[in-house]
Amino acid sequence: MSDLIARWEADARTQGMAQSSIDGYRRSLMRFEKFCDGKGILKADKLQIRAYVDFCRHSGLTTKTIGHRLGAFSNFFQWAIFEGLIDSNPVSEVRCRYLRSYKKQPGEAHTHKLISVQEAAHLVDMATDIRDKAILVLLFKTGIRRGELMSLEVGDIDWRNQSITLKLTVKRTNRIVFFDNETAAYLRRWLDAREYRNRNGSSALWLSSYGSVIGIEGVSNMIHDLAVRAGLHDPTSPNMEDHFSAHCCRHWFTTYLLRAGMRREYVQWLRGDAIKEAVDIYFHVDPEDVRRSYLAHVPQLGT
Repeated sequence: MSDLIARWEADARTQGMAQSSIDGYRRSLMRFEKFCDGKGILKADKLQIRAYVDFCRHSGLTTKTIGHRLGAFSNFFQWAIFEGLIDSNPVSEVRCRYLRSYKKQPGEAHTHKLISVQEAAHLVDMATDIRDKAILVLLFKTGIRRGELMSLEVGDIDWRNQSITLKLTVKRTNRIVFFDNETAAYLRRWLDAREYRNRNGSSALWLSSYGSVIGIEGVSNMIHDLAVRAGLHDPTSPNMEDHFSAHCCRHWFTTYLLRAGMRREYVQWLRGDAIKEAVDIYFHVDPEDVRRSYLAHVPQLGT
């Protein structure tokens, strides 16, 4: 990673950007830095950024994914303008010309794969490490985002009412999620195994076999590998519905709670979604009511 990206990252933290966003932007910037082949990101003009868009399209990336990467570049160039390193942001013209109509392009509807309860149970069974089993069950049973999962610490778990307090992020309005007895069993088994791995006294919930904190890409690769083996993920397909990722667990969580008859506003509360209707401001959710409803409606994997 170049010194410029490191300086941008420090500034992003000062701005209060979520760590998950910083990590994602950093990965995009490092990919683009490699694409620039030693010329440096700051020397990239709109033609080189267009060439990168073309490269991404030929690599099979959706326009939405390319748009996320250009968002990272734009943020970086805006920082460089503030620092007086450049005079203008070359991303704007490229984004306006080549990405504005992505929703109308065939084959790029962002439809997340929905698997059955039996397929979710099979995916958990495919994992051999109790840590990976616990991660999958927690994702399925709470619907939390990948970044929220990775920021968890052991102390965030409240065993008295089987809840977890998530770290504060700009995307989430409610920080409390609940888990059932099935999830609790996996978490306790993982915590027992974690004691033998935690050589450095880390407070992080998820550790590697060497005792270090695992990263987002490690979790993504684990889920993708298991999903491929379970026949749930086709990395060669250009269609989103053929891909399985951590976010599909959130889609699974939402869908099956609603299908089971859980009240929409309770599901919305658990997901941490922002209030969209003005009248909803006057609707106050009782967390204890949500907990009881959650336990009554959450699917059982039976693993």
